[in-house]
Amino acid sequence: MTHSNYKWVLLSILLLFNLSISYSQNNANITPIQKAPEFTLNDLSGNEISMSDYSGQFVVIHIATTWCPFCNAEAPYLEKLSQEYASKNVKVFIIDVKEPLDLVKMKLQDKFNFSFPILLDSDGKVAASFAPDVVLPDLARDEVMLASNLIIDPNGQIQFMSLLDSKNFDAKLIALQKRLDELLQEN
Repeated sequence: MTHSNYKWVLLSILLLFNLSISYSQNNANITPIQKAPEFTLNDLSGNEISMSDYSGQFVVIHIATTWCPFCNAEAPYLEKLSQEYASKNVKVFIIDVKEPLDLVKMKLQDKFNFSFPILLDSDGKVAASFAPDVVLPDLARDEVMLASNLIIDPNGQIQFMSLLDSKNFDAKLIALQKRLDELLQEN
């Protein structure tokens, strides 16, 4: 199977299962879900960035690939969110999974001109570390996380996670913003 076919098979599997895990205050998310995994990745300039660099801040993480149409649809809204929430102690970044630097620069950074970092998860281990064990256990953990969004609170706890849901796709990140606003109001 070619790499291109593999991508479409993966996307088809995700669409077929219509993944949707979204944690909100309405489903007992008053206490943190779990601690975010610690990691260190390089950004597009080769700088090392760690999760611990964001201690004391809210962090929105989008896990993506350049070929993912859902990720690309969310891209302008991630930039908008980054701009609108910058003064509210909220940082945004993308973790790109298993793609080369030049491709990510061309297909993400050059295309969308992000003002926030894109981090390179060259082996997919960081993306996999966020994947819930109960979601599609037969699929590689890093693949489960494609097109997902997370909110990490200032204490490093995951307070929101949404996985790809093609039936109720939220390109404008409305549910994420709602939860982020709730969290900011609580602090």
